[in-house]
Amino acid sequence: MITITHYLVLSAILFTIGVIGVLIRRNAIVIFMCIELMLNAVNLSFVACAHYLNSMQGQLFVFFTMTVAAAEAAVGLAIIVAVFRNKETVNIDDVNIMKW
Repeated sequence: MITITHYLVLSAILFTIGVIGVLIRRNAIVIFMCIELMLNAVNLSFVACAHYLNSMQGQLFVFFTMTVAAAEAAVGLAIIVAVFRNKETVNIDDVNIMKW
């Protein structure tokens, strides 16, 4: 039997992998994917808690979170493409937008 603890542990592991990826990696696209992984880990927690509590509020919140994440993905990728066209790299150490 899979309990809510299993889902929450999996969510914590996914969130930790995402945080480590954001802190360690220097590629903007990989960092962006790690942020999406962290959002999905939180969504998993919301759905697991909503199922455990027999409530639709968690699933409704996940629906809105996924909508915002989709918009964030579109805007984030557009910014990454624009930076790549100007600087010809997506390494965040090499990109300094404030510098002329």
